[in-house]
Amino acid sequence: MTKSTAKHTANKPATKASTDNETRRIYEQPTLDQRKVALTTTIIASFITMIIGLGLGIVWTKNYTLFANRNGSAEKIDFDELNEVYTTLASKFDGEIDKQKVLEEAKRGLVNAAGDTYTYYLTKSEAEEFRKDLEGDVGAGIGVEIGQRDGYVKVLRTTEDNPARRAGVLAGDIIYKADGEDISGLSVEDVAKHLRGAAGTTVVLTVVRDGVEKEFELVRETINNKSVYSEIRGKTAIITITRFDNDTGSLARSAAQQAVQAGVDKVIVDLRGNGGGYVSAAREVASLWVDGKNIVTQRSASGSYNEDTRALSGGAILSHVKTVILTNGSTASASEIVAGALKDYKLATLIGEKTYGKGSVQTLENLSNGEMLRVTIAKWYTPNGQNINGEGIEPDIKVERTFEQINKEEDPQLEAALDY
Repeated sequence: MTKSTAKHTANKPATKASTDNETRRIYEQPTLDQRKVALTTTIIASFITMIIGLGLGIVWTKNYTLFANRNGSAEKIDFDELNEVYTTLASKFDGEIDKQKVLEEAKRGLVNAAGDTYTYYLTKSEAEEFRKDLEGDVGAGIGVEIGQRDGYVKVLRTTEDNPARRAGVLAGDIIYKADGEDISGLSVEDVAKHLRGAAGTTVVLTVVRDGVEKEFELVRETINNKSVYSEIRGKTAIITITRFDNDTGSLARSAAQQAVQAGVDKVIVDLRGNGGGYVSAAREVASLWVDGKNIVTQRSASGSYNEDTRALSGGAILSHVKTVILTNGSTASASEIVAGALKDYKLATLIGEKTYGKGSVQTLENLSNGEMLRVTIAKWYTPNGQNINGEGIEPDIKVERTFEQINKEEDPQLEAALDY
């Protein structure tokens, strides 16, 4: 499970110069894995020639075969209609058309027709970025975490000792422009792409704060973005997990072992802002508390992907340690699998805000030329049989944290967990 992307058109964020009636809804669907993107983180298709039309047909045949093999059958498409669009476009359009762009956007449009936010096509370059994001290899950035809030892509927090915080960017700022280009109508992931770049390069970021535009000239820096951080405060261990990648399981187990060796009597697991990642990593983390039991059930309409995922046996070293999990609206996907399992088994108390609510599973299919297809294959359910898609998981103890508190480095959620 990973991040999703969608692109919407929108008006600019409201500033003091804007009219009262200006539309304020910009982007309606956060990612994941929204959902948060660690930054340390689409279009009508036509044909150009009959050869390109044939090329697209081959691509469709490949995708068609993929779906037909797994879902039983699929109706073939009559590409004569698409060729009609091409011939009309090619004969009338006043300008040049990028053939590669046509093919890419035709593939994208084909997949988007599934109507699922989490099912989408990625070009070679997008696939490379996707893999880097998931593994935390985000290169250089400005040190912000962004996500969807109140119809806008906003800064959720700035990271310590990074360009954005040093320059005065604050949590709650609406992302408006990058180098003078209005990016307020883009998805979280596309905004992230505008903010990332080579170390040492400059980006001029314009945000809207309290209705006023503010501009920051920021020099990108290499961001250290591990998936697990931990610390010991007295008899309490605090384990922060930022995503679920290939290293998360081993890093989390190492942190848990250190906590046990230190003789802690409470563990706080911070999953706030964690948009998810690999189910296998979620399994490894949940296995620190759950011994051999089912942690998530996966079910598909076709029955092809029905599966129960059980925790590992013999490694639940924290099962008898009082545990609190911190959650917020950006806790999604694999994070919700862990939180849901531990809540259902009464192995942890959830403190904070309701989670995002992403209860579906995606698979990554490698296509030719380095391209990738991400496909929703099933829904998942907590051990008690709950599918949280669109609903999220309610915390046991609700504690909100405002942007003002984030900017003042006040953390009532963590304080509540420490006091619990």
